[in-house]
Amino acid sequence: MKSSGANKPRAGAVRKGRKGPQVGSGGQGRQALEGKKPTPKAVDRPYHPAGKRKAAQDRFVSAGGTAGGRPGAPRSGAPEQRPQRRGKPADASGTGQLPEVVTGRNSVVEALRATIPATTLYVATRIEVDDRVKEILNLATKRNLPILEVMRPELDRLAGFDSVHQGVALKIPPYEYAHPVEMLDTVISRGQVPLFVALDGITDPRNLGAIIRSVAAFGGQGVIVPQRRSVGLTAAAWKTSAGAAARTPVAMAANLTQTLKALKERGVFVLGLDGDGDVELPGLTWAKEPLVIVVGSEGKGLSRLVTETCDAIVSVPISASTESLNAGIAASVTLYEISKLRAKKKK
Repeated sequence: MKSSGANKPRAGAVRKGRKGPQVGSGGQGRQALEGKKPTPKAVDRPYHPAGKRKAAQDRFVSAGGTAGGRPGAPRSGAPEQRPQRRGKPADASGTGQLPEVVTGRNSVVEALRATIPATTLYVATRIEVDDRVKEILNLATKRNLPILEVMRPELDRLAGFDSVHQGVALKIPPYEYAHPVEMLDTVISRGQVPLFVALDGITDPRNLGAIIRSVAAFGGQGVIVPQRRSVGLTAAAWKTSAGAAARTPVAMAANLTQTLKALKERGVFVLGLDGDGDVELPGLTWAKEPLVIVVGSEGKGLSRLVTETCDAIVSVPISASTESLNAGIAASVTLYEISKLRAKKKK
């Protein structure tokens, strides 16, 4: 009787080697040949965010919560509030900017002397009182500023661990920027000839503070800063302005090029400052007209779109041994010359 062949090895089940015949896997690799199993749902995977939410929901329900609610949900009738991101304080002003902190005894003294609108003075416990600390406390008391005595670790966290606070810190609120067109309307309503300075790509707050100070000194009415790729009115800019920022408005432009075009439509001449300008500053014929002076960064200068928007490019004559002027100095020289030419026109 012939054998059915059931005990015969199937083809390919035996492979020959140096150590003789070896038996195959016996079906252990069948799952890999047939393919993977269906992917579990997201809620069934404990490591997935959906699975973590489901686990938290189950724990919430088991603890006595309602099935329709969720952990951290507000009670019925209470408005839902979005949780704040850790590590960043909430912005109470709604402007998207956060309060700033001036640190260091000299900086705090200068800030209080310049009447920067501060909200709170922080003093470390058991601080060594010197003449500067005495003046800080006297100025804060005269302005009725809240004075809080805190531990040094708390002051380190408030000022930033990379900042040398010397036991004192001053918190100032976010600056409320004006609108460029509204600032123009305000100046015109006063019967004044508009004179503004716009910043293009300037990121140093000390330059902004110096420009604000020069605008206030030479009869200007405001400064315009772009919303992107530019410095804002920070604590350093406040301090450099030596109090001029308290009486000289700063406007923020969402798009500097479009803002300059809007000012041109209102009859304002746009003059850009550049070393290769076609018009030299002395004897400027537009001095008595409504003006906005655009100052670029010392390295890159004016951007292409801003240059194309300007009515004229003005240069400040300097000696050949000097490559360029600092942005704050160039703006100061230009504002002085314009104020001098305007004074001559009145005579």
